[in-house]
Amino acid sequence: MKKLISGTILKMKSEIPTSGNVEYALPIGEETVPLNKYLGKKIKLSWQEKIFDIHDGSLIKKSYAQGYSYKNFISLPQCDTCIVKPELCHFHKGTCRDPEWGEKNCFIPHYIYLSITSGLKIGITRETQVPTRWVDQGAIKALPILKVADRKTSGMIEVEIAKEMADKTNWRNMLKGVYTDVDLLEIRDNIYEAYGDLLDDADAEDLDEDVLEIHYPILETPKKVTSLSFDKQKDVEGTLLGIKGQYLIFDTGVINIRKHNGYAIDFWTEE
Repeated sequence: MKKLISGTILKMKSEIPTSGNVEYALPIGEETVPLNKYLGKKIKLSWQEKIFDIHDGSLIKKSYAQGYSYKNFISLPQCDTCIVKPELCHFHKGTCRDPEWGEKNCFIPHYIYLSITSGLKIGITRETQVPTRWVDQGAIKALPILKVADRKTSGMIEVEIAKEMADKTNWRNMLKGVYTDVDLLEIRDNIYEAYGDLLDDADAEDLDEDVLEIHYPILETPKKVTSLSFDKQKDVEGTLLGIKGQYLIFDTGVINIRKHNGYAIDFWTEE
């Protein structure tokens, strides 16, 4: 095999063309490698046994929260508990790890959305992360249903609706293409009716959007999902059969690229 490029990787970038499959590219060092063209071909990712913090570039022994040193994990606002659970936002208490960061990232419009990944899911995302968020989760359909002024409000609404609806994805079923199809528009209308008082109190804006259908570059859906990781093996290689969410699907197993943010690798291709 031939070494194409070496460098530190970050989560895959994605674009949805007007028609066709999602286009993926893998950031490696200062460059990005288009991945769709390697479908059906053998590639190898070799870990150099080095990990670099994605915030400050420092060499670290272990990665926390998908790419950070422990020091940054316990100090940076983007690693705080309220990022995963927005309803726990403590900005109003004056204890935000970085108020300026919070104002730029949390006090901006957020969407509450419905999607189908391994099943029906309720979720939230910043307005600026549409449709990237849905692609990263491997959603095959997505529908923004509400718009609110800030992250905490979106989280509080999500928590209430999630009492009756899942807010997690079964990643193995997502990769195997196992899901139950539902009418997202009908469910949206039911939410408007059932949670009207809550949405009024939150000044939530109803959205009249179409369902987005997302198609992924997959030659063959895995019948059994075997997880691969650089923490267990230095080389991840095989024939690339597909890309979905943040996973590369090989004939040998699947690897979550986002989980390996900051890992330094060599990218090899067939001669």
